[in-house]
Amino acid sequence: MKDRWLRVGVLAAVFFLINVIARLVIRFGFPDDVEASDRLSLGMFALIGLILATIAFVVGRRQPVSRWGADAAVAVLGAMALTVIVGPFVSGSYPFANGAGEFFSQIWLYAAFAGAGAVLGFLLVTALGLDYRSQSLKRYAENKLAKPRRVVRR
Repeated sequence: MKDRWLRVGVLAAVFFLINVIARLVIRFGFPDDVEASDRLSLGMFALIGLILATIAFVVGRRQPVSRWGADAAVAVLGAMALTVIVGPFVSGSYPFANGAGEFFSQIWLYAAFAGAGAVLGFLLVTALGLDYRSQSLKRYAENKLAKPRRVVRR
């Protein structure tokens, strides 16, 4: 159980670290360029989605969706909370500095990119027939075919 929560915490920390790096690059590299900061923010969200797609593809082969999906959801929610509440302090601001609309748009963007990444990774592993359930059904069919048929006497 400890290992499971450790993985969730590390994943949330990685997502928050990506956000901190993006905020620091924006703060020191492009302090007045709104267009560049928007591009970097979208790049950060895309990177988080890509990481989740990779995790869904790799872990979806070894574990059922109910297990890795819950772990990923907890990590994303924790990282999202840190990103929208603690993240603005890194860039020299505070959470509601640009209004509630900006605050909630960050939440929606984070959720959309994270959800899309996880779904795309899972759909890819499922389409290739490599997911946990497909592999379990394949093993079951192979075991059933490996046993000789029982002859029924009448």
